Amino acid sequence: MRVVIVTESFPPDVNGVAHCALQTARHLAARGHDPLVIAPAVAGADSSDRSAPCPVVRVPSLPLPGYPQVRVALPSRRVAAAIAAHRAELVHLASPFVLGVRGMAVAARLGLPAVAVYQTDLAGYARTYVGAGEGAAWRRIRTVHSAADRTLAPSSAALRDLEEHGVERVRLWPRGVDTARFRPELRDEKLRRELAPNGELIVGYVGRLAPEKHVELLAGACGMPGVRVVVVGDGPSEPSLRTALPGAVFLGRRTGDDLARIFASLDVFAHTGPYETFCQTVQEAMASGVPVIAPAAGGPLDLVDHGRTGLLVEPRDVGAVQSAVATLAGSPELRAAYGLAGRAAVEGRTWAVIGDLLLDHYAEVLGARTAVAA
Repeated sequence: MRVVIVTESFPPDVNGVAHCALQTARHLAARGHDPLVIAPAVAGADSSDRSAPCPVVRVPSLPLPGYPQVRVALPSRRVAAAIAAHRAELVHLASPFVLGVRGMAVAARLGLPAVAVYQTDLAGYARTYVGAGEGAAWRRIRTVHSAADRTLAPSSAALRDLEEHGVERVRLWPRGVDTARFRPELRDEKLRRELAPNGELIVGYVGRLAPEKHVELLAGACGMPGVRVVVVGDGPSEPSLRTALPGAVFLGRRTGDDLARIFASLDVFAHTGPYETFCQTVQEAMASGVPVIAPAAGGPLDLVDHGRTGLLVEPRDVGAVQSAVATLAGSPELRAAYGLAGRAAVEGRTWAVIGDLLLDHYAEVLGARTAVAA
């Protein structure tokens, strides 16, 4: 099958959209299909693209004002030319917003089926950055996804949101996790001594440092005796978070095996963002055998089994986060039990399994197109 993946982000970017697009391309190539990726141009992309599992076409882009880690594609004829040259049979739109809209238009013009993957809570971002505009965000989402043959939602909460806002033909497609890379055996006592030289309980956050992530909710944990907060990631909120989280260790952006070692060396993983359509880092923590604290909203509702693999807390509540940390800090037995249960829960969620589910969606979409043509 010849598939073009049009994505708003791709490595060397480090985010959920980029990672999922990469894993999709890898799986297609591994199963003998012929993928092509179209993505915004970014600094350092040339070296990254040479290790990609398929050809990558880069479209000119500009950094988002105030958030240079995010690139926005510019109008370009390369999208149409690349899709046509690849002789695509299906177009996969990863979190379509700007570049994906152009990919959708090209697919419609060429009569190609399109599968749109919903991955970014634009309405939540509108609330965070603008304080308004949720209605406009949902109108944009509805317009883009209604043009697709099928929309894939990463979680039950995301699927409900899409359907409640008038998006049709929505199906569930979760995300995989690399259980070989992220595993409990990587726990590193030397690293733990460096991060917490007095034997403190290590509470970690991994992800973008941006307003919508509400990492400042870890402030209560920072003030707890015997607790060391470790923050992994970068983004525009880093300067303010260094002030808001006194005593926290900021490790910057980490990836690959280095990130896996950090995950496994945590005692507790705490995610604070209330707008997650999935939340990949929660799965990575669970695969690492680490108990999870997460808001009872969005993607974590599907991932965290409250009282068995971790604790779900009231969103945007600093006291609730602190209380959950205190509960786990006071019980090594509970942490161990949650960690074991979390690892067991994700062992069947490999990218190979999830990738095959995606191929099933492709087959159903192509089959429906064939039936209509007949």
